[in-house]
Amino acid sequence: MYKRHRRLRENAAIRSLIRETILNPSDFILPIFVVEGENIKKEIPSLKGQYHWSVDRLHELVAEVKEAKVNGIMVFGLPDHKDDIGSSAFDEKGIVQRAVSKIKELEKDMFVVTDVCMCQYTSHGHCGIVINEKIHNDDSLKYIAQVALSHAKAGADMVAPSDMMDGRVRVIREILDKNNFHHVSIMSYSAKYSSAMYGPFRAAAHSTPQFGDRKTYQMDPANSKEALREIESDIEEGADIVMVKPAIFYLDIIRATNDRYNMPIAAYNVSGEYAMLKTAAEHGLIDERNGVLEMLTSIKRAGADIIMTYFALDACKWLREIQ
Repeated sequence: MYKRHRRLRENAAIRSLIRETILNPSDFILPIFVVEGENIKKEIPSLKGQYHWSVDRLHELVAEVKEAKVNGIMVFGLPDHKDDIGSSAFDEKGIVQRAVSKIKELEKDMFVVTDVCMCQYTSHGHCGIVINEKIHNDDSLKYIAQVALSHAKAGADMVAPSDMMDGRVRVIREILDKNNFHHVSIMSYSAKYSSAMYGPFRAAAHSTPQFGDRKTYQMDPANSKEALREIESDIEEGADIVMVKPAIFYLDIIRATNDRYNMPIAAYNVSGEYAMLKTAAEHGLIDERNGVLEMLTSIKRAGADIIMTYFALDACKWLREIQ
């Protein structure tokens, strides 16, 4: 006699009762892009449905995020000034710093994460200090630490270093603690792969390298054991949350991390993954709502506790519709 597995798929009620992975608005963090200027809400061509925001219009976005019950936002800044050391990144009156202060002024309980990197702020477009066209790891660390400190001073709840320099979690934790920001947590981009899926983001953030690529510091997509070594190092250095990026192309890495470490895990559903589903939906090839929710469910099912996604606002709306 064969088993009757279909009994537990007979109707919506039983499927709901035994569902193993359940998406919630509290799973999501929404990445946002803040720019210099005034009265700006401009759609990003490479990320349809996402916008460049000026600080004076952030009240509109904050209201949307609050209404959707998204758990937090991650702030990316686009400065007017770029130089060799990315000085705008750690300027206490910089674009991210002013945006964080404004968000906290508007909604003090909103959870604010900041991306800590230098690529948008450097004239060469790399994530650290360049010497003779090579990214110098240790010289980069002191600047990256200053960026994180400036974000904490502005009111960030969590800083998220994305540069992939060795040792950056340790120096950030040290400078935060030294300045009495013990409460500010670190979500490290621990396994950040050198992926083709970042193209739309680089266009949105104006962060394409002016020479070479980022393969000497971002990870080789062919490697999985290396990811676990990177994650372990960040845990040892003081990371509170570890991240895998991209998400859907690296579900195996999320699962391996979940199986091995008793740590909160974040996954970044990156711009290329967003753009693929958006484009397919626009051409009538997939149903956007069902496709996006299936994708996000797969990320959570793999083991992610937190999902950074440009679909956060839509996903929360869709979840309410189907409940």
